[in-house]
Amino acid sequence: MARRLFPGAWLRKPHYAQVRFSYMRMKYLFISWLVVFIGSWVMYVQYSTYTELCRGHDCRKIICDKYKTGVIDGSACSSLCAKETLYFGKCLSTKPNNQAKLGEQGNLSELVNLILSFADGNKDGRVSLPEAKSAWALLQLDEFLLMVILQDKEHTPKLMGFCGDLYVTERVEYTSLYGISLPWIIELFIPSSFRRSMDQWFTPSWPRKAKIAIGLLEFVEDIFHGPYGNFLMCDTSAKNLGYNDKFDLKMMDMRKIVPEMNLKEIIKDRQCESDLDCIYGTDCRTLCDQSKMRCTTEVIQPNLAKACQLLKDYLLRGAPSDIHEELEKQLYLCIALKVTANQMEMEHSLILNNLKTLLWKKISHTNDS
Repeated sequence: MARRLFPGAWLRKPHYAQVRFSYMRMKYLFISWLVVFIGSWVMYVQYSTYTELCRGHDCRKIICDKYKTGVIDGSACSSLCAKETLYFGKCLSTKPNNQAKLGEQGNLSELVNLILSFADGNKDGRVSLPEAKSAWALLQLDEFLLMVILQDKEHTPKLMGFCGDLYVTERVEYTSLYGISLPWIIELFIPSSFRRSMDQWFTPSWPRKAKIAIGLLEFVEDIFHGPYGNFLMCDTSAKNLGYNDKFDLKMMDMRKIVPEMNLKEIIKDRQCESDLDCIYGTDCRTLCDQSKMRCTTEVIQPNLAKACQLLKDYLLRGAPSDIHEELEKQLYLCIALKVTANQMEMEHSLILNNLKTLLWKKISHTNDS
């Protein structure tokens, strides 16, 4: 039956529609309030952690007080505490403890001489007690030891000095492999799959990506069974890599690159029920010996395999068509490398050289090389 409207009459909505509207409005208000509450709580926790562990002023005061009383010394102390030409900028870590022990190393006498040379901050030919105390504090950090060992290598940021357990490195302007960095609060709400896709949009041109990738392959080569032993990359992620204005790769964070002997000591007595219990960092994995319920000490994947996994999407996107198929083949062969495989070292060298040669031949005639 049609409803007639008389002039001046109002068409009133049914009462149940008003109730539904009120319910929907209350639902959206509640969800909005919940999002704001959770977001505020996360921001508070993160800010509290940041302010607790990243108080640059307090750190400087503690270090400078020790320097002025003669407890510590180093080549950067004067700039930090007297001349005040060195200052704290961005906080790069909120982790309070990065200590690790020094494992057995090859060529130990050469390593000691190398460390003593660096510990002599004022270059007067002797290591004073304050300098020795500073050097000892720094030697508790694996990344510092590695930086000393690799100071003559192209892809390690240069050590500029030290003061107590503070060390100074060269500044690398570009600190993201993918060229994009978002505030942490935004990162929380971006799905990981979308983040990976977004990363690929913000990358340098392919020849420049190839040059950066060659740098990573060279770094892997530098730390693989070198004169001071083998080092393992236990957190192979893009956030730990950067590059300078010439697109030369620089390692930004080496705290999870550890001597192989150290890792074996750390993990050998770890109890386990499955292989998932035998992981150090995010990438150093061993197997669980079910008969002993203990982790084995042999890492499954070599550094090269983990580096290739990181580089796969990075290099294949936009790769020239004439090398795309061969590049993909070599990358997958690389990812499949296992430490326990027969003739692993030979395969490791072969794949590493094949990848470097393939990339270098393609960019050697460009300005990016």
